[in-house]
Amino acid sequence: MTVIRLIARPMLASMFVVGGINSLKNAKAMAPAAQPVADRFVPVAQKAVPQAPIPTDAATLVRINGAVHVAAGLALATGRAPRLSSTLLAASLVPTTLAGHRFWEESDESAKGSQRIHFFKNVSMMGGLLLAGVDTEGKPGLAWRARRAAADAKREARQLAKDARREARLAKAQLT
Repeated sequence: MTVIRLIARPMLASMFVVGGINSLKNAKAMAPAAQPVADRFVPVAQKAVPQAPIPTDAATLVRINGAVHVAAGLALATGRAPRLSSTLLAASLVPTTLAGHRFWEESDESAKGSQRIHFFKNVSMMGGLLLAGVDTEGKPGLAWRARRAAADAKREARQLAKDARREARLAKAQLT
Protein backbone atom coordinates (compact mmCIF):
# COMPACT_ATOMS: atom_id res chain seq x y z
CA MET A 1 0.00 0.00 0.00
CA THR A 2 1.34 3.41 -0.92
CA VAL A 3 1.68 6.21 1.62
CA ILE A 4 -1.09 8.15 -0.13
CA ARG A 5 -3.53 5.26 0.24
CA LEU A 6 -2.39 4.73 3.82
CA ILE A 7 -3.31 8.34 4.62
CA ALA A 8 -6.25 8.95 2.26
CA ARG A 9 -8.37 5.92 3.12
CA PRO A 10 -8.70 6.71 6.85
CA MET A 11 -9.34 10.36 5.99
CA LEU A 12 -12.15 9.40 3.61
CA ALA A 13 -13.56 6.84 6.04
CA SER A 14 -13.50 9.10 9.11
CA MET A 15 -16.73 10.91 8.29
CA PHE A 16 -18.55 7.61 7.83
CA VAL A 17 -17.36 6.14 11.11
CA VAL A 18 -18.28 9.29 13.05
CA GLY A 19 -21.59 9.70 11.22
CA GLY A 20 -22.41 6.01 11.63
CA ILE A 21 -21.82 6.15 15.38
CA ASN A 22 -24.02 9.24 15.55
CA SER A 23 -26.76 7.42 13.59
CA LEU A 24 -26.60 4.45 15.93
CA LYS A 25 -26.84 6.68 19.00
CA ASN A 26 -29.54 9.02 17.67
CA ALA A 27 -31.61 6.80 15.37
CA LYS A 28 -34.95 7.84 16.87
CA ALA A 29 -34.17 11.52 16.40
CA MET A 30 -33.04 10.97 12.80
CA ALA A 31 -35.98 8.74 11.86
CA PRO A 32 -38.40 11.55 10.89
CA ALA A 33 -35.91 12.88 8.32
CA ALA A 34 -35.38 9.35 6.96
CA GLN A 35 -39.10 8.52 6.77
CA PRO A 36 -39.79 10.10 3.33
CA VAL A 37 -36.84 8.20 1.82
CA ALA A 38 -37.88 4.98 3.55
CA ASP A 39 -41.43 5.39 2.26
CA ARG A 40 -40.12 5.55 -1.31
CA PHE A 41 -37.36 2.94 -1.24
CA VAL A 42 -38.71 0.20 1.03
CA PRO A 43 -41.55 -0.79 -1.35
CA VAL A 44 -39.09 -0.86 -4.27
CA ALA A 45 -36.67 -3.02 -2.29
CA GLN A 46 -39.48 -5.34 -1.16
CA LYS A 47 -40.63 -5.73 -4.74
CA ALA A 48 -37.07 -6.38 -5.96
CA VAL A 49 -36.28 -8.93 -3.24
CA PRO A 50 -39.62 -10.18 -1.86
CA GLN A 51 -38.09 -12.92 0.32
CA ALA A 52 -35.75 -10.52 2.16
CA PRO A 53 -36.91 -9.30 5.59
CA ILE A 54 -36.66 -5.56 4.86
CA PRO A 55 -37.68 -3.43 7.85
CA THR A 56 -40.16 -0.64 7.31
CA ASP A 57 -39.41 1.30 10.50
CA ALA A 58 -37.31 4.38 9.70
CA ALA A 59 -35.38 4.19 12.99
CA THR A 60 -34.33 0.61 12.22
CA LEU A 61 -33.25 1.64 8.73
CA VAL A 62 -31.21 4.51 10.21
CA ARG A 63 -29.50 2.03 12.57
CA ILE A 64 -28.74 -0.39 9.73
CA ASN A 65 -27.32 2.44 7.63
CA GLY A 66 -25.26 3.61 10.61
CA ALA A 67 -23.91 0.11 11.18
CA VAL A 68 -22.96 -0.15 7.50
CA HIS A 69 -21.18 3.20 7.76
CA VAL A 70 -19.22 2.15 10.84
CA ALA A 71 -18.29 -1.34 9.58
CA ALA A 72 -17.45 -0.34 6.01
CA GLY A 73 -15.74 2.85 7.19
CA LEU A 74 -13.47 0.89 9.53
CA ALA A 75 -12.77 -1.64 6.77
CA LEU A 76 -11.84 1.15 4.36
CA ALA A 77 -9.72 2.95 6.96
CA THR A 78 -7.74 -0.19 7.75
CA GLY A 79 -7.39 -1.24 4.11
CA ARG A 80 -9.45 -4.43 4.53
CA ALA A 81 -11.49 -5.04 1.35
CA PRO A 82 -11.17 -1.37 0.37
CA ARG A 83 -12.94 -1.74 -2.97
CA LEU A 84 -15.92 -3.54 -1.46
CA SER A 85 -16.14 -1.24 1.56
CA SER A 86 -15.94 1.94 -0.53
CA THR A 87 -18.63 0.59 -2.86
CA LEU A 88 -20.87 -0.20 0.13
CA LEU A 89 -20.30 3.28 1.51
CA ALA A 90 -21.10 4.86 -1.86
CA ALA A 91 -24.34 2.89 -2.09
CA SER A 92 -25.35 3.74 1.47
CA LEU A 93 -24.50 7.40 0.95
CA VAL A 94 -27.36 7.84 -1.52
CA PRO A 95 -30.21 7.36 0.99
CA THR A 96 -28.22 9.19 3.66
CA THR A 97 -27.89 12.24 1.43
CA LEU A 98 -31.48 12.13 0.23
CA ALA A 99 -32.79 11.82 3.77
CA GLY A 100 -30.51 14.25 5.52
CA HIS A 101 -29.88 17.05 3.05
CA ARG A 102 -33.09 17.81 1.18
CA PHE A 103 -32.16 21.43 0.46
CA TRP A 104 -34.87 21.76 -2.18
CA GLU A 105 -37.52 21.42 0.53
CA GLU A 106 -36.09 24.13 2.82
CA SER A 107 -37.88 27.47 2.96
CA ASP A 108 -35.33 29.33 5.11
CA GLU A 109 -32.52 30.58 2.85
CA SER A 110 -29.84 30.07 5.50
CA ALA A 111 -30.90 26.47 6.16
CA LYS A 112 -31.27 25.88 2.43
CA GLY A 113 -27.71 27.07 1.82
CA SER A 114 -26.35 24.91 4.62
CA GLN A 115 -28.21 21.83 3.38
CA ARG A 116 -27.03 22.48 -0.19
CA ILE A 117 -23.41 22.58 1.00
CA HIS A 118 -23.85 19.30 2.89
CA PHE A 119 -25.60 17.73 -0.12
CA PHE A 120 -22.74 18.58 -2.46
CA LYS A 121 -20.17 17.59 0.17
CA ASN A 122 -21.77 14.16 0.10
CA VAL A 123 -21.75 14.17 -3.70
CA SER A 124 -18.02 14.90 -3.65
CA MET A 125 -17.46 12.17 -1.06
CA MET A 126 -19.37 9.84 -3.39
CA GLY A 127 -16.85 10.70 -6.11
CA GLY A 128 -13.97 9.80 -3.81
CA LEU A 129 -15.65 6.54 -2.83
CA LEU A 130 -16.24 5.63 -6.46
CA LEU A 131 -12.57 6.26 -7.21
CA ALA A 132 -11.60 4.14 -4.22
CA GLY A 133 -13.98 1.45 -5.45
CA VAL A 134 -12.15 1.11 -8.76
CA ASP A 135 -8.64 1.55 -7.36
CA THR A 136 -6.75 -1.67 -8.01
CA GLU A 137 -3.60 -0.42 -6.28
CA GLY A 138 -1.64 -0.87 -9.50
CA LYS A 139 -2.69 -4.50 -9.84
CA PRO A 140 -4.69 -5.59 -12.86
CA GLY A 141 -8.41 -5.35 -12.37
CA LEU A 142 -10.89 -8.15 -12.95
CA ALA A 143 -11.95 -6.84 -16.37
CA TRP A 144 -8.33 -6.65 -17.56
CA ARG A 145 -7.63 -10.15 -16.26
CA ALA A 146 -10.71 -11.50 -18.04
CA ARG A 147 -9.71 -9.87 -21.33
CA ARG A 148 -6.18 -11.16 -20.89
CA ALA A 149 -7.39 -14.71 -20.14
CA ALA A 150 -9.64 -14.64 -23.22
CA ALA A 151 -6.78 -13.45 -25.42
CA ASP A 152 -4.47 -16.12 -23.95
CA ALA A 153 -7.06 -18.84 -24.54
CA LYS A 154 -7.58 -17.66 -28.12
CA ARG A 155 -3.83 -17.62 -28.79
CA GLU A 156 -3.45 -21.07 -27.22
CA ALA A 157 -6.31 -22.44 -29.34
CA ARG A 158 -4.70 -21.08 -32.52
CA GLN A 159 -1.39 -22.64 -31.54
CA LEU A 160 -3.02 -26.00 -30.78
CA ALA A 161 -4.84 -25.93 -34.14
CA LYS A 162 -1.58 -25.12 -35.92
CA ASP A 163 0.22 -27.95 -34.10
CA ALA A 164 -2.61 -30.39 -34.92
CA ARG A 165 -2.43 -29.49 -38.64
CA ARG A 166 1.35 -29.97 -38.63
CA GLU A 167 1.03 -33.32 -36.84
CA ALA A 168 -1.64 -34.40 -39.33
CA ARG A 169 0.66 -33.51 -42.26
CA LEU A 170 3.52 -35.46 -40.68
CA ALA A 171 1.28 -38.49 -40.06
CA LYS A 172 0.01 -38.35 -43.65
CA ALA A 173 3.56 -38.11 -44.96
CA GLN A 174 4.58 -41.21 -42.95
CA LEU A 175 1.63 -43.21 -44.29
CA THR A 176 2.51 -42.52 -47.92
